Amino acid sequence: MITDFQDWARSRQARIETFLDRRLPATDCVPESLHDAMRYAVLGGGKRVRPLLSFAAGELSMADVERVTVAAAAVELIHAYSLVHDDLPCMDDDVLRRGKPTCHVKYNEATALLTGDSLQSLAFQLLAENCLADTPQIQLDMIRQLAQASGSRGMAGGQAFDLASVGKTLSLPELEYMHIHKTGALIRAAVMLGAYCGSSLNDVQQDKLNHYAKCIGLAFQVVDDILDAEATTATLGKTAGKDAENKKPTYVSILGISQARELAERLQSDACRALDSLGERAIRLRQVTDFIIERKF
Repeated sequence: MITDFQDWARSRQARIETFLDRRLPATDCVPESLHDAMRYAVLGGGKRVRPLLSFAAGELSMADVERVTVAAAAVELIHAYSLVHDDLPCMDDDVLRRGKPTCHVKYNEATALLTGDSLQSLAFQLLAENCLADTPQIQLDMIRQLAQASGSRGMAGGQAFDLASVGKTLSLPELEYMHIHKTGALIRAAVMLGAYCGSSLNDVQQDKLNHYAKCIGLAFQVVDDILDAEATTATLGKTAGKDAENKKPTYVSILGISQARELAERLQSDACRALDSLGERAIRLRQVTDFIIERKF
């Protein structure tokens, strides 16, 4: 089954890469430098965890893979934009991302800012110009959910909380609140948008899926914090130890490595229990969960 999942994941990663390559503007299209930076920021890097979650949730709802591909690409474009902006000197001021110079280092700060803006706009363009759901109302809800996950009540708000927390000691509930927004909101959107591309789930099924997505979003961040503390820069593809250097509160700084690992395992168990009533079609979600928890880089 592990090999089966690996084959499935590689095929979905290749599918999303091909789609993004086709939909990002060509580098010979004016303005060339901006379009080159957009492609640089998106293509050829990353594990595509959020698209994998979209595809897995799409299998749960028996969605057309072509629909899910568009939704997954939109989520990945939002994620890529957030990384470009997070790396800017006014944010985390990092010089390495996915094993190569960050966008503002490769180009310049103004280009990096415009790159993030353009990737965000392209994400919503994809959602608006393709038929992705069985009804217009569902598709509008998909657009709404991605917008909310990206904005002040989601990822951007979480980042603001993060920046305001530098050098402070947060309680565990405060840290969880921050990451429910900063990291978890977009992961939840990836899951729910994938599911919305298929047959409608009833209220109980949606609640279970939403709980799963909340748990796996937090688990993803816990594992990220552990890796930042333990892995090397060469392994991570980004600057290791940056959180400690910047005096940012993390699950490791609050709990320590051992208890942080225990928390990740509890969240993994909670996520999988939420899938118990969703049947065999939830198998890919379970496998992606294991992939997230067990990843080494």
